[in-house]
Amino acid sequence: MRYTIVSDIGKKRAVNEDSATFISRDDSYQLAIVADGMGGHNAGDVASHMAVTHFEELFLKADAGHFASNESIEQWLVSTVKELNTTLYQYSLTHEDCQGMGTTLIAVLIDGDQTAICHVGDSRVYFVTQEEIRLVTRDHSYVNILVDNGEISEEEAESHPKKNYIIKSLGTESTIEPDSYKVELVDDSYMLICSDGLSNKISNNDMHNIIMSSATIQEKGSQLVQLANDNGGEDNITLILLSKDLKEV
Repeated sequence: MRYTIVSDIGKKRAVNEDSATFISRDDSYQLAIVADGMGGHNAGDVASHMAVTHFEELFLKADAGHFASNESIEQWLVSTVKELNTTLYQYSLTHEDCQGMGTTLIAVLIDGDQTAICHVGDSRVYFVTQEEIRLVTRDHSYVNILVDNGEISEEEAESHPKKNYIIKSLGTESTIEPDSYKVELVDDSYMLICSDGLSNKISNNDMHNIIMSSATIQEKGSQLVQLANDNGGEDNITLILLSKDLKEV
């Protein structure tokens, strides 16, 4: 598995409140995490950093038995996200500067060709092949409630003025129920994990063209972030691009 991580402050923000990491265990299990923090002062930065660092610690010390099957992997991811939510929520209650802090979270656990995804908020996972780019996750957002109720269409949701109003984030409530997904990687495929600072500024077509170009994976990551900045860069921009491209260098 090849990967690149790029995190950029963007053109308008004073602080980068995104965090991301990619961790490999000695037994070959791997974990990719992207978190987009929110809150007053630097609380968003604190929330995303705590989520990523604590998740990494729990992953590295977890017994391999938790990863013995698809079902046990999903159970471990969900229970870990719930544990992290409690940790962040309790921290916000006991640290005045961090009251109300929260973060989105995407965690992708990789076992060979199989990936298990745990998701909270509006950061996203895309699966990309030569034929298509497919959004895997579904934003926990106000506009998706409107879509589910038949009040607006999927197309209208993409340009709705309240598109960025999220209804679920890590650390803002005492309990949480994350969503889970499974994706099988195929040869010459990619997985893009990103904060909304990227997905809000680049069309699916532009993402697909850059990711399937002949550039190296590092160049592809940089080009995606540069295009988001060229299109305004109003938010922090963070991505992890994973490759099962047999031709990648």
